[in-house]
Amino acid sequence: MTALPDWMIPPRPEGWFADDLDSLPEAPRHTELIDGAFVFRLFPQRWWHSHLVTSLTVALTRQAPPDCEVECEMTVRLDDRNRPEPDLVVTTAPYAPDRTWFAPEEIQLVVEVVSPESAHRDRTVKLRKYAQAGIPHYWCIEEEDGAPLVHVYELDEPTRAYAPAGIFRHALQRPVPFEVAIDLDKLTPGG
Repeated sequence: MTALPDWMIPPRPEGWFADDLDSLPEAPRHTELIDGAFVFRLFPQRWWHSHLVTSLTVALTRQAPPDCEVECEMTVRLDDRNRPEPDLVVTTAPYAPDRTWFAPEEIQLVVEVVSPESAHRDRTVKLRKYAQAGIPHYWCIEEEDGAPLVHVYELDEPTRAYAPAGIFRHALQRPVPFEVAIDLDKLTPGG
């Protein structure tokens, strides 16, 4: 059995807490905390995924109102034991250069682009956790024949669960979280 490096051993019996991520310089980039356990990206990111996130970030930034920012690679502190890192968020948080996470109430939209290793978490675990934290909009993007397929969800406040609001191919038009019109075919090369 291989011994774990010291930094991977939780400082307390109940595991890790969200604030612990800020004091672990040894942790690999994109380390997430789900239910007090680390989740690491095990495989290199695919170019399709990376290109889609970049293109979508640009498209949403162009359409976002002045009080919203579109950000990548920032964690969301859902609670003391959960700090996932969505592929993209739309936030109303004021800019702070040393900030390392956003609070759920500062998030208007979370976007996860499904990878083979993250499929279960993106489709079920994160969908449930983002809703329970009160984030109003969630997009889960799948790859279908090389093109993006977007599952859109809206928060049902009384139940703190997401309701499906549509599945989009080729084009996505939504009135929330702000007026959005995206040609999905242009988000990936060859589209």
